[in-house]
Amino acid sequence: MIVRIEIDQYEPGTYEYRVTDHGEMLFGDAGLSSVVETIVSAVEGLAPSVVGVEIWYRGIVSGTYPLSVVAMSSDQIAEHAVNTAAAIEEVM
Repeated sequence: MIVRIEIDQYEPGTYEYRVTDHGEMLFGDAGLSSVVETIVSAVEGLAPSVVGVEIWYRGIVSGTYPLSVVAMSSDQIAEHAVNTAAAIEEVM
């Protein structure tokens, strides 16, 4: 199974996430202090059947990754998500 992690910033320095599968909410959390923290928290709650993760930040997809890569490289994936969203928002 590949799930989606949707990350949003609802006030400066405060983030939330939702983990969904085909649009169905599985779980989520709010009040986290960084994009990295949201990714780590979301991955920790995943079922063993999850093999991949699609990362969205502020409504923009940044990539789909094997779960093992997300677990080992959450800081680089978070940076890529923030940079991708900023680049897209800049040209809109």
